[in-house]
Amino acid sequence: METWYYQVVSIDGDYANLKRTDVETQDVKLVARALLPPEIAEGSRLKYEWMQYEIME
Repeated sequence: METWYYQVVSIDGDYANLKRTDVETQDVKLVARALLPPEIAEGSRLKYEWMQYEIME
């Protein structure tokens, strides 16, 4: 399974906009906050692996 890296660009209610940081792209991905760790904030860096998001230190 692949590993992807994201940064939280913005949080809007029950959704967060994520931008990939491991590839060059301007696209953002809208993700339900229920799928993300509860302690995320704008600027948080995330790792997506095995269908789960986890905060990177």
